Amino acid sequence: MLMPKRVKRRKQFRGTMSGKATRGNTLAYGEYGLVATEPAWIKSNQIEAARVAMTRFTKRGGKVWIKIFPDKPVTTKPAETRMGSGKGTVEYWVAVVKPGRVMFEIAGIPEDIAREALRLASHKLPVKCKIVSRADLEGGENSEN
Repeated sequence: MLMPKRVKRRKQFRGTMSGKATRGNTLAYGEYGLVATEPAWIKSNQIEAARVAMTRFTKRGGKVWIKIFPDKPVTTKPAETRMGSGKGTVEYWVAVVKPGRVMFEIAGIPEDIAREALRLASHKLPVKCKIVSRADLEGGENSEN
């Protein structure tokens, strides 16, 4: 699973996920990408499951880029514990994803295979996604600026 090697502080506040993604919202490396259309926390094991689904379907052909990293610790308290006595222990790590964020990119394989691989990956994630291509974004980039 993905997680940071070391962090400045062990535990974090929950934070908010309001607004759209301002960074990581364009295709930087690949030809096709998987874009989130709603905000969510994505766990490290969900990212790994999506990666495995893509690489299995493409039979390890092409190249896959993971553009999100789980750097936020999520804590939970044990079951049947009374209130108080501090914050719980870190259970897992999440990546905060806002709408418009490109989560995965893929290149080096035919379009139909790439789209199917990204579709399979989207089923492993807790967000609604859309598949975009570099050709789709070429026309839209200038109007967004």
